[in-house]
Amino acid sequence: MKESLWGYWIVVLGVSIMGVMILLQNYTTTNEQDFYMIHEVLEASMYEAVDYGYYRDTGELKMNSEKFVENFIRRFSETVNINKNYTLTFYDIYEMPPAASVSIATKTNQSAFGKNQGAAEDSAAVVNKLTGILYTNKKYQPRL
Repeated sequence: MKESLWGYWIVVLGVSIMGVMILLQNYTTTNEQDFYMIHEVLEASMYEAVDYGYYRDTGELKMNSEKFVENFIRRFSETVNINKNYTLTFYDIYEMPPAASVSIATKTNQSAFGKNQGAAEDSAAVVNKLTGILYTNKKYQPRL
């Protein structure tokens, strides 16, 4: 009986530790995770926004800025964590040569632990700024 009681307490301790870990994960943010997510979304959105008809005709890369913003927001919203608040800011979007600068501020949801009535809420955000430029080192010769 004594050994089974110890087994019961070990299982209860394991379940409670898992619960605390899940709660803490919802209130934390990682800079590295956000950076790589933004990097992949920025690159894929820029490739999708390239105007290939213009490239075929002239041999120069050109990006549609409206299509880039639409693709970026769609791809970013598919990959984000629902427990965090994100603020997207597009700084510079150039069509020729294709370049874009994006800033994303990530905040976790506010918790009610240790909050005093009437106290000012402290909030911190992790801000990632990324600039992407598409270029080619090959000179395309269009057919006439």
